[in-house]
Amino acid sequence: MDDEWRRWIAENLLLGAVAATVAATMVRAGFSEEEAAAEVGSAASSPYLIGAQRLRNRLDKRNWLIDTRRRLEQLLPEAVERRVRLARAEFFRQYYSAGRPVIISGMLDDWPALGKWNIDFLSRQYAEKIVEIQADRNTDGQYESNKTRHQIKMRFGDYLDWIRRQDSSNDRYLTAYNSVHNVHALAELMRDVRGVPEYLDLASRDQGFLWIGPRGTLTPFHHDLTNNLLAQVIGRKRFVIASSSEISGMYNHDHCFSAVDGRRVDYDRFPDMRGVRLMELILEPGELLFLPVGWWHFVEGLEFSISLTFTNFRWNNAFTDTYPKRTSF
Repeated sequence: MDDEWRRWIAENLLLGAVAATVAATMVRAGFSEEEAAAEVGSAASSPYLIGAQRLRNRLDKRNWLIDTRRRLEQLLPEAVERRVRLARAEFFRQYYSAGRPVIISGMLDDWPALGKWNIDFLSRQYAEKIVEIQADRNTDGQYESNKTRHQIKMRFGDYLDWIRRQDSSNDRYLTAYNSVHNVHALAELMRDVRGVPEYLDLASRDQGFLWIGPRGTLTPFHHDLTNNLLAQVIGRKRFVIASSSEISGMYNHDHCFSAVDGRRVDYDRFPDMRGVRLMELILEPGELLFLPVGWWHFVEGLEFSISLTFTNFRWNNAFTDTYPKRTSF
């Protein structure tokens, strides 16, 4: 009998297993009936376990409330609404404060980027800039969790030449995580971005995070810790999204990541996903996607793509301060 067995006993009792069933499993593993019964009995009467059970009861209540919210949300139409030039007050009332996603068109019409940016223009104007990207992602099944290990710097022109040679690839991707470096390296390029003053605070230091990559780039299922506004400038992206209330079925194994592959959900491996309502959408150039904090999303580039994400909203978006510090499960 060691602490690993004691943790196993405590976990199963907290999950509602019958004490006799736990003891019987231990007997089959080689413990005597007396030893198994004594250890399980000691655990069940421990004030530590009783305290943990009280905490579990409170968590069960919270889970019930979340699941009730999930079931109510599933009464709504199974699609993300599309709006044209959505006014600030309505955006705030119906989507931002309500935590509902929406696709908005007509808000980027004055952006020079929409008429100027393409791979040839970028190569002519900014080839000598040194950018930071995520590289060698195909060698690592956890490339997103391990993104710090994949940072490299290279000429922007060389990166664009590599993109030209790809039919489809997820091996290299310039992402928001590279923005600390790229906000300076590509500062001139960002002059073609006007922001979205209807919803965003243009006096903020954060004025957009670039994503540039070929067809086939992937962002695994995850949720963000802030509300996000994604502007699609070049190319199309496919999104698969799910409400934050679907967390119990999303196999959230570490931090904000899910173990589920959004390209094709394996329902045999992840049976709880059968109860999750997934919504799929294609974001076109010139469109905005508002993704509320906590909403799960998987993203796939359908062609050469340039996107920007913004978090500098006019309203409270500071939710990271209260995020749990222990996020491995």
